[in-house]
Amino acid sequence: MTVTMADINNGYEQKFQTDRHHKEIDLINRDPKQVNEDVVKVDFEDVIAEPDGTHSLDGVWKASYTTFTVSKYWCYRILSAILGIPMALLWGFLFACLSFCHIWAVVPCIKSCMIESQCFSRIYSLAIHIFCDPLFEALGKIFSNVRVVLQKDV
Repeated sequence: MTVTMADINNGYEQKFQTDRHHKEIDLINRDPKQVNEDVVKVDFEDVIAEPDGTHSLDGVWKASYTTFTVSKYWCYRILSAILGIPMALLWGFLFACLSFCHIWAVVPCIKSCMIESQCFSRIYSLAIHIFCDPLFEALGKIFSNVRVVLQKDV
């Protein structure tokens, strides 16, 4: 049995097509591109701070810290458990629609405008050469004999 390069390439293409849709998900680093690095990273110290001379009781401060941290953690977990999948579905649908519109409407429209503008560009260039070039050549010949002399009076 002879294996050809076409058979090997076909196997690689099929593997690539299936792998593209079945990407492994990193459960440790869930923001590998640092999309939310500066925006959503909010700790207790970023929100609540007591300046020198204005301090609450130590127990209140510790309880506030624990309450803030635990409530933020569990509220996010509960909201993501309830709304995570519907929001993922919504955003997937939205970006699919945007991709569809971009691929099937925006890019062809831009290409069409570019083709049309080339036609108008040629007409505009021709009009400039026909009407403006002779005018500016004549003005250049008229003003070519003008001499400007600058003198500095002391």
